Amino acid sequence: MSFVLGFLPEASAEVECITGDYEARSAGLGVRFRSEVESACAAIVQHPLLWRLRPGGYRRVNLPGFPHYIAFLLDEQLAIIAAVAHSSRRPGYFKSRMP
Repeated sequence: MSFVLGFLPEASAEVECITGDYEARSAGLGVRFRSEVESACAAIVQHPLLWRLRPGGYRRVNLPGFPHYIAFLLDEQLAIIAAVAHSSRRPGYFKSRMP
């Protein structure tokens, strides 16, 4: 089962912001972060049901090597990235984005 991937505009902005912050800290770190996001997105598209459904109707993929995760929703054949969030800051802030 393969899904089409989509990003909410807020989630795209989060990726850009976090990538820039990491790159400003250390050259190459932002590139590594973006690579982890891309790998996680590829896994979501291929195996979207691998991650458990959480209260609120979303699934969550932790990013190895970074304190961030991707929160996503499934709708028929579409996987929608709702947030790229820090795992210990402002928990659940993105839940207002959920349908």
